[in-house]
Amino acid sequence: MKKTLLAAALVVGFAGVAQAETSVTLYGILDGGIGYQKVDGPAYYRQTPRNYTDYEAKKTGLINGVQSGNRWGLKGVEDLGDGLSVVFQLESGFDLGTGNSAQGGRLFGRQATVGLAGDSWGRLDLGRQTNIASKYLPGIVDPFGGGFGQANVGTSFSSANTMRWDNMVMYQTPNFSGFQLGVGYSFSVAGGQGWDIDGANPNPADMDGKGITAGLRYANGPIGLAATYDQIKVDDDGFGNEVKFKEWNIGGAYDFEVLKVSGAFGQTKDGWFAGGSFGPLPQGTFVGVDGLKVNSYLLGLSAPVGNGKVLASWQVADPTDAPSGTGRWEDTQIYSLGYTYNLSKRTNLYAIGSYAKNALFIDDLDSTLVGVGIRHQF
Repeated sequence: MKKTLLAAALVVGFAGVAQAETSVTLYGILDGGIGYQKVDGPAYYRQTPRNYTDYEAKKTGLINGVQSGNRWGLKGVEDLGDGLSVVFQLESGFDLGTGNSAQGGRLFGRQATVGLAGDSWGRLDLGRQTNIASKYLPGIVDPFGGGFGQANVGTSFSSANTMRWDNMVMYQTPNFSGFQLGVGYSFSVAGGQGWDIDGANPNPADMDGKGITAGLRYANGPIGLAATYDQIKVDDDGFGNEVKFKEWNIGGAYDFEVLKVSGAFGQTKDGWFAGGSFGPLPQGTFVGVDGLKVNSYLLGLSAPVGNGKVLASWQVADPTDAPSGTGRWEDTQIYSLGYTYNLSKRTNLYAIGSYAKNALFIDDLDSTLVGVGIRHQF
């Protein structure tokens, strides 16, 4: 009897030690509201001859995932000792209005990673995750924090549009007095990795989009700076052509306490990364467009007002060079104004208004978005 009690006590004791060394956190965000969007003007396919269509689409109703995408997730840490830990994160996105999974129906479409973290050397993550530009740029230069639909910085800086790559290995240094460096490589940015098969034409492995992402950020006191670079290369697009497109971005911000001012510039060549959408009109994702060059600009302002913040930005995506035979490419300009009001540390209300001129680089195709909502974090 005494041995049984002793064994039980030891089991409970060891379980307590294991629990102390390992932590798992359940977390999530719920974001919903009511909004209106209208997209109207000429729309056409970029072909010769061009097929023009008079286009108008509008919708009023429930909106969700506006300030932040709806999600739930699990993240955990196991302390291995000597400053070394095992880390993991599983994050699932969903539509609040329907309950359906987002990110194409993936169970953990927002993130699925496992890795190692060391106090002295940094962190290594393996799996599906966002690229460096999406991690480093929005938090510094975008008053809207990479959210709020077409108002977010990723509409013009496509590599920062919460871009997620599959099959990624990513390393990030520790924070050194505000400086942090990150670099990652994806063996196939979208979907499973193809087999390298002798005699196959085209070779499945050559059709994988391989990605490189890198960046440096500095955040210390009122100053924030970021520089990023991304590239996707496909050795064979199925027609014997190599496709390679890239984007670099720089940006900074200064917080005067009564007003935070930010700005950014970037350039995309020979394609487009994570596309946004203007109503039901999508913009391509991971698309190579040989000869296309887009210069992107952003100016942002945010200021504390009452128990919240006023947010404002102006951004431009200017196609300075475009492939011949694909019609006129006009500069997309986006003007956005918003306000967030904190009800508590975890819950806030928000209002957003955004107008896009020449959406999707199409002359006189405009998009107007307004909405109000509530966001709760747990």
